[in-house]
Amino acid sequence: QVQLMESGGGLVQAGGSLRLSCAASGNIYKTNTMGWYRQAPGSQRELVATMTTGGTTTYADSVKGRFTISRDNAKNTVYLQMNSLRPEDTAVYYCNFKQSPSGIIGYSAQNVWGQGTQVTVSS
Repeated sequence: QVQLMESGGGLVQAGGSLRLSCAASGNIYKTNTMGWYRQAPGSQRELVATMTTGGTTTYADSVKGRFTISRDNAKNTVYLQMNSLRPEDTAVYYCNFKQSPSGIIGYSAQNVWGQGTQVTVSS
């Protein structure tokens, strides 16, 4: 089983910056995807950004040019640098870990969520 530990988040004024971190531990296969999703009150959870161990990234259109995802594969940690924050970025941000080591003995498919961290952007 894989566990996630998130850190970062908080309250910031519009235009400010925050950095989120998420460290994975447990039975981690060498190939996986880590990323961030968010959920605002009354809304569905949505993709923010993801990054594979190989460096392939995906971003939501709403955060392109403002947010940057990065990761340290040796530490199994993913980061989300959020700049030029807007009030509409206010949400609970969730770290996600996925791996699908099909047929690899000793590893199982995982789709794990962190506990979530609140990001609030004031206008």
